[in-house]
Formats: sequence, structure tokens, C-alpha cells
Amino acid sequence: MQILMVGTGYVGLVTGACFAEMGHTVTCLDIDSEKISKLNQGIIPIYEPGLEEIVKRNIKQHRLFFTTDYQSAVANSLVCFIAVPTPSKEDGSCDVSYVEAAAREIGMNMTDYRVIVNKSTVPVGTANLVTKVIKEVTDVPFDVVSNPEFLKEGAAVQDCLKPDRIIIGSNASKPAEILKEIYSAFTLNHERMIVMDTLSAEMTKYAANAMLATRISFMNEIADICKRVGANVNEVRKGIGSDSRIGYSFLYPGVGYGGSCFPKDIRALIAVAKNAGAEPTLLEAADSVNNRQKKILAEKMLKYFAKKGGLKGKTIAVWGLSFKPDTDDMREAPSLNLIEDLIKQGASLRLFDPVAMPNAKKVLEGLPNISWCEDEFDAAKGADAIALLTEWKQFRLVDFKPIQGEMKGFAFFDGRNQYKPLDMKGKGFDYISIGVPDQMHDKKN
Repeated sequence: MQILMVGTGYVGLVTGACFAEMGHTVTCLDIDSEKISKLNQGIIPIYEPGLEEIVKRNIKQHRLFFTTDYQSAVANSLVCFIAVPTPSKEDGSCDVSYVEAAAREIGMNMTDYRVIVNKSTVPVGTANLVTKVIKEVTDVPFDVVSNPEFLKEGAAVQDCLKPDRIIIGSNASKPAEILKEIYSAFTLNHERMIVMDTLSAEMTKYAANAMLATRISFMNEIADICKRVGANVNEVRKGIGSDSRIGYSFLYPGVGYGGSCFPKDIRALIAVAKNAGAEPTLLEAADSVNNRQKKILAEKMLKYFAKKGGLKGKTIAVWGLSFKPDTDDMREAPSLNLIEDLIKQGASLRLFDPVAMPNAKKVLEGLPNISWCEDEFDAAKGADAIALLTEWKQFRLVDFKPIQGEMKGFAFFDGRNQYKPLDMKGKGFDYISIGVPDQMHDKKN
């Protein structure tokens, strides 16, 4: 089938490439001409495992194309997906202006029936808004469908090729059947498609992300309580995760969630709820806990170094900068909060991330007292402490002996509870993690 994908960010590029991989002919459109030029050369603007190979292969096999031209792209595509950014406004509500602009351009270039698909994460009612926008510029018949994405950065290609579920929100049977045909190759071994109305489909995306964000904030709050009462959150996680009604996913305490989805989507759902006259008490609490959690590692450092003259003049190595492993995405990464807090306290920072360094340099440009390092060993040179912010695989089994030989101090702040307290103490570190009382760092974990 001929498909247009408007927007070449994480969602649009990954989904478009995977559609092409399954045999569809896909045109990806973006108004950024420089990005399109690079994509036509096989240069990928984001880091996502497996994506570059799929893009290059399907360009070579003439199933994947890139353009800035709406007229030709819409003319050659029965189904037009909208996968453009939906950033937060200052009040936390969702900015759908890019969705409106894309819908208007599609409408102005339609000559016969088209299916317009909202792939962007949008507030409930956006399908109706898109319908209104298109009707203002054309009398050509069309249908609007909601088809929310459920891709995890770092595993987006696999999530797209082997989805848990495919939500199709449609108020008519014809466009729903067309979407089923597009996705049929993704569901050969068992049925994964769920068809519902557009409003419910739009709400499903927000509800899913809000649930996951709430689980993370719940565990971070439990971690705080554990530390205060003398319990070990690592053991508590095992105990509650073994309950089949709960499970282990998204029960890891840490320094808070970041990225392009959870923070933005939970704030947008809060705004949707308030506009509808509801009181989103639980959602507001989850967001508040997360904002507080992003400060926790800096607070632990302040407490630790208070007896050592404070953080001013201290050197801190930061391992991991992206908001999660296997991505270069720095959007709302907890590392940014820590870096800002430490610089305010007068500390010098030695930063390393296996993938996100270029993006991190753009975000942190102009900040003082920052050194960019070649690897985790280089970052530790002359450091009074190490802070682990992103649990990249290469940090799991580190030879700490040569690292300690390069350090001035021996503090290790584990923002992801990746290591075992007893092991780290045995290696000679003053080890501080999340939700584990200080005395338990001396006990078997």
C-alpha cells in the first residue's frame, strides 16, 4: 500500500521504516529540508538500535522515500499518517499546532479519498479537530483515524515490528479495514488489533503512559519510605513484583523518569482532566513525586560532602546522560537536573555517555566547569565521587581497581540501584543508592 508519514522523528521514522520493511511503499515527509537531505543519503538523525540498517535497506530497495513536497506525497498515498511533535505548553497542556498544520497541508493537497491517521500522541478530541481543519480547506471525502504509538526508545524497531497491541480508533468501518490491511503483516502469528472509537483510542495512549509513570513514581515514594523506616526497597520490589497481579515491570526505583513521553503526557492528561472538570489527584501526585525524585541524588551528595567542606571545588564523574539506555535522547533526562544542581554548588563535572554526548553538548552548551570524557575510566580521573545516572550495559561489569587508582575520593552514588551495596563496600567505596538505609549498605543484599 502507498503510505505517507508526515514527520521524521522517533515515531515517524521508525514506523515509516518498519512499514517499508513489511513491503509497503512509504514516503516520509518533513519540512526540515536538511534532515530530508541527510535521510536520502542514509544519514539517521537519531540513535535507535537497528534503525539505520532498515532505513538503508529499504531506500536501496525503493520502498522508502523522503521528501519535503506535500503535493506529490499526498497525491501518491492513500493513507496519510501524522507523526509530528506535540510538545507541552507552559501550562502543561499539549500543543497540537503541528498536527493542525500537517492536517491542513494534507487537506489542501488531496484530490480524492484519503485516510488521515493521527499517530502523534494527542489530547482526547484531536481526531475531531483534524476533521474540522481539513473540512475548512477541502470538500474531498476523507476519514480520520486515531492510531496511537507504543514504542519504547531503545527498543522502538522491535516494538514496531512485533507490537503488543495495535489500537485503531475509528468511527467508521472503511478506514478501520484499511488500517487492518496495513498492519496485517505485523499480526500473522496472532491477532493484536483492537478497534475502538477515536476518543477511546486517544485516551488509551495517555492512560497507558500515565499508568507506567505512576508505577515509577509509586516505587520512588516507597523507596523514600523504605530508607526512613529501615527497609530495603530492593527486597520490597522482589516481594511485591512476585505477585502476578503486579509483576516486575516499571518497579525499579531511581532518579525519576524522563524522555519525550512520560513527563509530557502525564502533564497533558492532567490538563485534559481539569478542562473536563475532573480532579486528577493521583496524576498530579505522580508528576510531583517525579519532579522531587530528580533532585534526590544531588541532595544525597550535599549531605555526604557536608562533612568534607561541601561540594564547592569537588570533582564529580557522571556516568550516563541520556534519560535511559540505548537512546541519545536528552529530553527531560534526570542527569540534567543533577548537573545543574552540582554546578550551582560549585562542583566540577566530568561527563561521559556512550551515545548521547553530541546531544548533551548541545543541551549543556555554555555551562561552566564541564569536561567531556572518552569513557567511564577517563571520567573517573581525579573525581571525588562517581554518579551513575543511566544504566548502560557497559557499566554493569566494570573493573573498579584501575578506576579507584585514578580517583581522589571513593564515593559512589548509584541513581539506578545497579550494584550491590555489600559488593561496592567490599571494593572500598562509600556507596549510596536509592531506598536502601545507610546501615544496610553494610549488610548482605
